[in-house]
Amino acid sequence: MKILVTGHSGFIGSHICPILEQQGHRVYKLKNDLLDFADISDEVYTLDPDIIVHLGARTEVGKSFYEPIAFSQTNFVGTVNLVNAAVKLKNLKCFIFASTMEVYGWQPVSDSIKDGNIPDVLPVFDELTPANPNAPYAVAKHACEKYIEYAHRSFGLPSAMIRQTNTYGRKDNDFFVVEQIITQMLKNKKAIQLGYQYPWRNFLYIDDMINMWTSLINNVDSIDNAELFTIGPPNALSINSLACAIAEKLNWKGHIEWNAKPPRPGEIYLLNSGSDKIKSFTGWEPVTELHEGLEKTINIWK
Repeated sequence: MKILVTGHSGFIGSHICPILEQQGHRVYKLKNDLLDFADISDEVYTLDPDIIVHLGARTEVGKSFYEPIAFSQTNFVGTVNLVNAAVKLKNLKCFIFASTMEVYGWQPVSDSIKDGNIPDVLPVFDELTPANPNAPYAVAKHACEKYIEYAHRSFGLPSAMIRQTNTYGRKDNDFFVVEQIITQMLKNKKAIQLGYQYPWRNFLYIDDMINMWTSLINNVDSIDNAELFTIGPPNALSINSLACAIAEKLNWKGHIEWNAKPPRPGEIYLLNSGSDKIKSFTGWEPVTELHEGLEKTINIWK
């Protein structure tokens, strides 16, 4: 198939493009700025892809609190431009959008966890869990979901939206939490500085993320709706527990200074999603245990 990929130079895009090519697909990387509708329309219409994989976005959630307009323009307006170009295509099999589980935002259990009352069994969010986005990044992503649903209802746009979880295994960017903890501990034997200690998050290793994407792409013929998928795995742990697990693997004995980063307005204290629906569609499920993925990521940075 002809597959047009946005965000091809990003973490997921740089991994998925060569895999799709190895599988025999013809991969085209978007050349124009997502905010330039005329050029985007010309490029998309000329290429006439079978599938559009829309990964292009600003993804640093913490930065979105300080750059809300830039994040909204890139993530929402850029997606609106791409969708409006895609609806003109007659042969499009699927428009696949990289959303985020950050759209769940505030949930009733969040306040309880914030106060230190951790339930014995953590709730698992799925496609029916109400979305209450609570960061500029998340608000823009949820708005994209709604726009894609509108495009499906009004123009029949075949689409899938993936509420991605925290993915780790980067080799050249330590802004995100797993890589940041690892690199700080490798560089500083005595003390490191981190943000909040008690938010709970689930984590997916990059190999599993790429397998999920390729599984969905190779099963697009089963999608004829505006399908929404969460992808899990429901393995949420606190950032404190994550840091302790990494410290143990590194034999790091230093001190962690918590709350050393600028506060986030309305911090979310639980994000934990499952993958039952996408497994029923594609047969995919995560296979890399957290301890294994952490070891691989540590070895990358060592």
